[in-house]
Amino acid sequence: MNDLCCDIGYKSINHAGEQLCGDHVDIAQQEDGSTVIVLADGLGSGVKASILSTLTSKIISTMLAAGLSLEECVETIAATLPVCSVRGVAYSTFTILRLIQNHTAEVIQYDNPHVIVIRNGENWEYEKHEVIIGGKTIYRSVIRLEEDDVFVAMSDGCPHAGLGRAYNFGWKTEDIITFMEAMSLCGYTAKTLSTLLIDECDRLYGNEPGDDATACVVRIRKRIPMNILFGPPSNRDDIDRMMSLFFSKEGKHIICGGTTASIAAKWLGRTLRPSLDFTTGDVPPIAYLDGVDLVTEGVITVNRVVENAKDYLGENRRYDTWSRGKDGASMISRLLFEEATDINFYVGRAVNPAHQNPDLPINFHIKMNLVQELSAALTQMGKRIKVSHF
Repeated sequence: MNDLCCDIGYKSINHAGEQLCGDHVDIAQQEDGSTVIVLADGLGSGVKASILSTLTSKIISTMLAAGLSLEECVETIAATLPVCSVRGVAYSTFTILRLIQNHTAEVIQYDNPHVIVIRNGENWEYEKHEVIIGGKTIYRSVIRLEEDDVFVAMSDGCPHAGLGRAYNFGWKTEDIITFMEAMSLCGYTAKTLSTLLIDECDRLYGNEPGDDATACVVRIRKRIPMNILFGPPSNRDDIDRMMSLFFSKEGKHIICGGTTASIAAKWLGRTLRPSLDFTTGDVPPIAYLDGVDLVTEGVITVNRVVENAKDYLGENRRYDTWSRGKDGASMISRLLFEEATDINFYVGRAVNPAHQNPDLPINFHIKMNLVQELSAALTQMGKRIKVSHF
């Protein structure tokens, strides 16, 4: 293993008038720490295409994650989803990215637009070996990973964008490459890069897509640890152990909660300096403590971070707000979503008497649920999460 990790993000838009997307992305983890990503594009659009692409991506990712060979996976797909008798084309096409312990990428492509690889801000041409499996022409590549490599997998709805509108023959692959080369230099996360690409496709379609379009982006980056302290321990005797573990960890340190911050300030022998600057009306202001990168209010702020995380995994509509906001929730969101790769939670089980007021919609269980929901969302983003309770 090395100190690299993969940041994965994807976004889709549906064919105009359809409630379901005919493309599907599935991600599975292997026991050796490798990651399998499958982008499948079902024939046509709507319900039928959605079912076909979901079946294809799920079957391939599950079989590869279980250690079966590519040949077995493709033969299973060939038997399960035969070629359309009317159009003479496959019911579902697919792209597979298998990231082997974050040092090698195996790229397997069948009838989808070829994966774009951007290295050092420029398109990087990689070798593609043609093989015939189950009567299907498959392109297979093995690529040694380097820091800041960006892989862009797409369904054919992306190069078809603007067909008959902005462009006579759609958004050509070389134009998409130029667009992504510029975006890759900005340091954006994989999710943001995929969002930018799909939003541009939607614009070229005139916001009425003539096909489902999906972009899945993988960005290779170095691991960056982050530490969050949320709530005081249930037993006061555990304060010293909790604080020692928290402050001894490598990476930035975030404290959520006024009582928790006061305890940390006393343990450090430093002064906690609260701010009265309400940058937004519904998120409490932050505070300052030497030795801590960010101090925020507790439950209300973390609840907003959870909401941002769920949106980030979905439509990513809140990005413009939290990516620029100066409130505590926005600042935590940037640190966790865009910067951190390994996140350590130190969660105190103490019950805050103020939260026991029946007129307040906050209680101990809500705090625990917030940590659970946030951990689950961050895991789905590809982060390594460790939660310690005190």
